[in-house]
Amino acid sequence: MAILKIARMGHPVLIQRCAPVPDPGAPEIRRLVADMIETMEDAPGVGLAAPQVYVPLRLFVFRIPDGRAGEDPLDTPVGTSVLINPEVELLTDERVLYWEGCLSIPGLRAAVPRAPRIRYRGVDCDGVPTEREVSGFHADVIQHEYDHLDGILYPMRMQDFSLFGFTEELAAAAVRRESQRERTQA
Repeated sequence: MAILKIARMGHPVLIQRCAPVPDPGAPEIRRLVADMIETMEDAPGVGLAAPQVYVPLRLFVFRIPDGRAGEDPLDTPVGTSVLINPEVELLTDERVLYWEGCLSIPGLRAAVPRAPRIRYRGVDCDGVPTEREVSGFHADVIQHEYDHLDGILYPMRMQDFSLFGFTEELAAAAVRRESQRERTQA
């Protein structure tokens, strides 16, 4: 296995629609998936799509850690998984803002409108189908990674650019707001 280089915003591979994977069980796909998992864990991240490692194919790896899943029973933790040739169905017209970062846009975060409930399906390297209905953080991660397969980066989904910034600046602003709130309540 190997740690792969991650494409950054501005590289053309990130803004093209990816091709379907013709043979999910092919040795080169299995090797790619193993390398992507190692790269995602090293980054560290919760998802990584093939175009982010310069491979324009419709697959991504992801994980939903226990601490990130929410109270909703559909916002379930999931160990490291792969989805090959995935499909995503938005189950509501409602949109909720989720704070997102991206390994291809290091150091920045933004509030991105996403469907709070989705259904997704795909296969793994053995051709075993997966289908789940999920919500919350789990749904956000899947939508984010799926967007990569269509050449969409999260800033392209944004509606309010005042909710976009460097991670450190956003954290400092949150601390300042909390400090201000404590002073006004005192």
